[in-house]
Amino acid sequence: MLEACRTASRWDGIGVSVNVSPAQFRTGEFLPLVRRALQTSGLPARLLELELTEGVLLEDTDRARETMRGLKALGVRLSIDDFGTGYSSLGYLRTFPFDTIKIDRQFIADLHPAGDARAIVQAILGLGHALGMSVTAEGVETDEQLLLLQSDQCEEVQGYLMSRPLSTQDADLIVSTQKTRQAELAPAVGRAGQGG
Repeated sequence: MLEACRTASRWDGIGVSVNVSPAQFRTGEFLPLVRRALQTSGLPARLLELELTEGVLLEDTDRARETMRGLKALGVRLSIDDFGTGYSSLGYLRTFPFDTIKIDRQFIADLHPAGDARAIVQAILGLGHALGMSVTAEGVETDEQLLLLQSDQCEEVQGYLMSRPLSTQDADLIVSTQKTRQAELAPAVGRAGQGG
């Protein structure tokens, strides 16, 4: 947790998502661990998103809700990962304070213009948006999948089409390169806006 927060703190406004295991979440020390990681790294809490699966929520619902409220009070964003694969996912949207729904990759793998998977994805997108949540599609690997998701108003995607998983060093290099390009373009954009 601390390493992820330290890394993201170097990225100047770019957030990080961290998968949380059920064992990690259920320790009584999880909330203090996150608090310490944010304080030590200096990362603004709004730039940390914790991805929770149904397994995190199954055992002790009251304790999970209490921990999640504490995380939200810090300003951390929470997402329900692998949405649509569990037994009680819909109920979780009312019970727990999630910011983001992450559509499981199995629905994206089967995504076709007129298929059942697309109808399910569209329903999840509509539900998430109606509840004021952002929705992320996981496992996007083809241009066709991306185009269908864009046409269905999916605002965030993850998958090999965008990038393979990166080491910390490779991610730092990409962020640094983007910052350099933006800095180089800024004066030209300013001059163009001034008519010259």
